[in-house]
Amino acid sequence: MSLIDISQPRVAMVAGETSGDLLAGLLLDGMQRQWPQIQSFGIGGAHMQQRGFNALWPSERLAVHGYSFEVLMRLWDIVSIRKQLRTQLLQDRPDVFVGIDAPDFNLGLEQDLRASGIKTVHFVCPSIWAWRPERVQKIRSAADHVLCLFPFEPDLLAKHDIAATYVGHPLAQVIPMKPDRAAARGRLGLSNDHPVLALLPGSRRAEVQYIAKPFMQAATLLRQEFSELQVVLPAVPALYEKLLALSHELGIADWLKIVQGQSHDVLAACDCTLIASGTATLEAALFKRPMVVSYNMHPLSYRLMQRKQLQPWVGLPNILCSEFVVPELLQDQASPRALADAVAQWLDNSDQARLKIHAVEQRFTALHQELYKDTTTLSAHAIQKVLSS
Repeated sequence: MSLIDISQPRVAMVAGETSGDLLAGLLLDGMQRQWPQIQSFGIGGAHMQQRGFNALWPSERLAVHGYSFEVLMRLWDIVSIRKQLRTQLLQDRPDVFVGIDAPDFNLGLEQDLRASGIKTVHFVCPSIWAWRPERVQKIRSAADHVLCLFPFEPDLLAKHDIAATYVGHPLAQVIPMKPDRAAARGRLGLSNDHPVLALLPGSRRAEVQYIAKPFMQAATLLRQEFSELQVVLPAVPALYEKLLALSHELGIADWLKIVQGQSHDVLAACDCTLIASGTATLEAALFKRPMVVSYNMHPLSYRLMQRKQLQPWVGLPNILCSEFVVPELLQDQASPRALADAVAQWLDNSDQARLKIHAVEQRFTALHQELYKDTTTLSAHAIQKVLSS
């Protein structure tokens, strides 16, 4: 029997953090339509487990912050997990392995599995067009096929003899083209009569350490200028108590609304967002929300990352639009005062500000339309072709 006849494929998957878990959950939707009796297991989070995924380890075990310093502190645990998983997969061989993003973890694992004859798919092309272009050599030896979220990536990979399919970005399907701000505010208990600022400092513990406090301090400064400003922060459940404690420490718990999860409701509800660089910035763009992109990490990690950066932009919306559509304040630039001043430009009620906001909304609508594809079906079909090859 050829692999194409498999009706109950066994699929091993690894998603390394919250954003990867979300993407993997959507991918599982497509694969379950293709193969209703699919078996899936590996490393994943809540979204994957809701689809029946057997998580041998939770995805949070792989979540790290920065480029090298923080990674080194967690290295032995991560290496141990990968070694155990590799041994298990080589013994109990899946029909295909799908690595969801997390290239530092997944590409090395995929190399070993592919060398042993196991089919491998990598979902989310590493950002070789933005930094670390040398990674293309590792991708070529690791992946039988790459599922790309952005339209320019397959042609780039083809130049290096890497098979790839553009599947669009699944978030473009999940997020409505015209978000309902009033309905989202109703679900969150927010007023429709006053502006809303969303704070998204990230989903990792170290991001909270470096980013959450200056974000909250910036919001405090903004409240002095915009007295009726409503501020809401969606926290991943594991960090809710830590963020709540920080709000009490800063004396702002009486007006900062911290909710568990609900990041899409928060983005739909807000007028603008102060947001950590990462997948969440693309989500904000798909919600057509003006934003200020920021990031802060250990100084050593930042210097190492800067050396490998190929483009002047860090935020995904700016990278995809090839210009600074929204401001970016990174590292030493990201003081509470500077962050507050940048956000204030989006909260300004002048005609000039409204025109600028309208232009951003139009640009993000065009981006949304470009990224809108039937991602789950296209991805499942691509994986089926890999299985039948």
